[in-house]
Amino acid sequence: MNKDKPEVLIVTPMADEFLTEVERLSAVPIPVVACRNREELLGAYRGHRILFGNPGIIAPLIDQLNDIEWIQSSWAGVTPLIDSARRDYILTGVKDVFGPQMSEFTLGYLLSHELRIAERSRQQAQRAWYREHSGVLEDKTIGVMGTGSIGSHIGRTARCFNMQVIGLSRSGKAVEGFDRVFSLTQLEDFLQDCQYLVSTLPQTPETNQLLNEQSIAQLPEGAYFINVGRSNVIDDAALINALTGGHLAGAVLDVFDEEPLPPDDPLWTTRNLQITAHISAISHPLLIVPIFVENYQRYLDEQPLTHQIDFDAGY
Repeated sequence: MNKDKPEVLIVTPMADEFLTEVERLSAVPIPVVACRNREELLGAYRGHRILFGNPGIIAPLIDQLNDIEWIQSSWAGVTPLIDSARRDYILTGVKDVFGPQMSEFTLGYLLSHELRIAERSRQQAQRAWYREHSGVLEDKTIGVMGTGSIGSHIGRTARCFNMQVIGLSRSGKAVEGFDRVFSLTQLEDFLQDCQYLVSTLPQTPETNQLLNEQSIAQLPEGAYFINVGRSNVIDDAALINALTGGHLAGAVLDVFDEEPLPPDDPLWTTRNLQITAHISAISHPLLIVPIFVENYQRYLDEQPLTHQIDFDAGY
């Protein structure tokens, strides 16, 4: 094993929490320095080879970090680093940890829709006896855009409610837990049966505005959409039109082109649209640090790192 143990810069507003977790989980101490923002990163950088943290903080400074060999992202999304021209280092991501959180988020909103919780709350506020029956998820079809670890977990959770689960991926390759998987070229066929549609897709050129006016029209009348992936997958104007016109019964957006969403954005006041502040899954140190600790040991042992990102594919 390589005896050299290079110091790591932890770069995230939660750097102290991440540092504490690294110290707790490391069988052998890992030398780390906590950097909470860009200024602290630039002040601490002394030719470090390893960074662990927030792509949004690191990416604007990447050209000043000349000796970087490996960056471990603390986010599932690595778009800021993918968009940078620099690619002379190993980038590793986060996988297999966000599925449970995103599944609970997704199914929570599906159940809320079927149980008409918002309507019941409004009627209660007016002291009205609301007699409408609840719906059920059983036997309804959920389409999951993205069949990776997050999409597969959502699909498995939906099966607990006896839903039919279909998936969409670049290749259309069969994946356990899905009744059928469609390729991107079969998008319109995929959408036609989706009473519920959930996107977990990454941001790539191939996923850009897959859901536009034409494709949204392929969804059944009264379909319900949830986006926990990346905002580029949907044309906001087309979504607004589908909601205000009644083609879609509702939607939940957790991701946006600009975050926080500007106060004057029309999404705020769109009928039957729920907005959440990119919180469907939180990059908590308890989930992320074990991936880094394992990869750090692999780095020392000169073994391939897990969850390496393909810069060309974007994930």
